[in-house]
Amino acid sequence: MVTEFTPIASLAGGLLIGAASVLLMAVRGRIFGATGILAGLLTPADRSDWTWRALLLAGVVTGPIVHKLLFGDMPTIQVPMSTAALIIGGVIVGVGVTYGAGCTSGHGVCGMARLSRRSIMATLTFMVTTGLTVFAVRHLFGGAI
Repeated sequence: MVTEFTPIASLAGGLLIGAASVLLMAVRGRIFGATGILAGLLTPADRSDWTWRALLLAGVVTGPIVHKLLFGDMPTIQVPMSTAALIIGGVIVGVGVTYGAGCTSGHGVCGMARLSRRSIMATLTFMVTTGLTVFAVRHLFGGAI
């Protein structure tokens, strides 16, 4: 299984996530936790709460269109897993986000920037679990999941 190293695109994405996190905290006083933002969109506290969440998610979804306007082509997305593996992974992530009270953007970006011990422990758990999962899928299951 080959993976592509994209340092420039990864740096640009990280800078955009960081900027969005700072902007959301400055403007709304909110943590940029992607799953919390999505959950709040489905059950908003009020109209203004729904509006900023919808605009933020619209920005995330339209990212590939902006890429096409800037570079002339849609970004290539390669998913080296089966649909079943993606669905199982999505369910596992959903359970983890619920029990961990947040996701990598909330804990890993915002929580660690605030030096939250809980977020640091959550992020360490995410990273260790990810490493073990990648090792198991690639070396114990031969990438066949």
